[in-house]
Amino acid sequence: MVREQRIVATFVEFADTLIADFDVVEFLHRVSERCVELLDCAEAGVLVADVAGVLRPMASSSERTEALELLQTQNDEGPCFECYHNGRTVLSEDLAADADRWPVFAPAAVRAGFASVHAVPMRAHGQTIGALNLFRSHTGRLAEPDVPVSQGMADIAAIGLLNERQARESHDTVSQLQLALQSRVVIEQAKGLLAERLQVSMDEAFARLRSYARGHRRRLSDVANELIEGRLGDDAFTSTAQPRSGD
Repeated sequence: MVREQRIVATFVEFADTLIADFDVVEFLHRVSERCVELLDCAEAGVLVADVAGVLRPMASSSERTEALELLQTQNDEGPCFECYHNGRTVLSEDLAADADRWPVFAPAAVRAGFASVHAVPMRAHGQTIGALNLFRSHTGRLAEPDVPVSQGMADIAAIGLLNERQARESHDTVSQLQLALQSRVVIEQAKGLLAERLQVSMDEAFARLRSYARGHRRRLSDVANELIEGRLGDDAFTSTAQPRSGD
C-alpha cells in the first residue's frame, strides 16, 4: 500500500472509531502509533492540559517518549509547553544545539537518542487543549508533505478527546478533558501494579492491559480499575500476547 493510501486508510479508521462507543485512552495511543508509522518520527506522544492548565501525558508510542513528556511538563519547558501556550507548531531541528533554549529537556532528549522534535497544537472549539509531540532520531524538520498530516493527526486526537461518549455528558471542555485525564491516571496505576506483580516491563504490562481490553471488548480504564480493586486477577494477563502494531 502506497503512503497516500495508508494515510487515507488511517483517517477512515479513526472516523469509524469516533462514531462508535470507544475508549479514548486507547484511541489516543493508536494516534501516537499511527504517527510513527506514517510520519518521519521515531516516537510520538499526546499531552493534554488539566483543569489548572498544566500539561499531562495522555498517550505515547512507548515508555521512552512518556518519560520525556513527564520531564518537560515538570520543568515548565520544552516544545509541547511552548506549543500549548502559543497555539503554534514548535520545532527544534537540532536538539543538541538547543540546550540554552531548553536546558533540562534538550539534553535529556539527546541522551534518549533523539536529535530533533516537532510539537503540533491540538485544537478544539477555538482553543488549544494540548499538543502532539513528534520525536525524531535525526536532525532537520518534517518533510513538507508530513506537515499537514501531523496537524490532521493532532486535530483528530483533539476531536477524539472531546467526542468520547462519557466526555460528551460533561458541560464544558475543561470537564471533558479532566475526565479523560482521570482515566489515564487509573491506567498508569494499573500498569505499574501489573508490571511489578508479573515482573515485566512497563511497555509489556501496558500491552497486556490493552490486549485484554480489546479481546473482551472492554474499556481500558474499566479493566485497569478492576485490576486495582482486586476484581480482576493477575492470571487474566499472564498469557495475554502483545497486540500487533497494526491492530
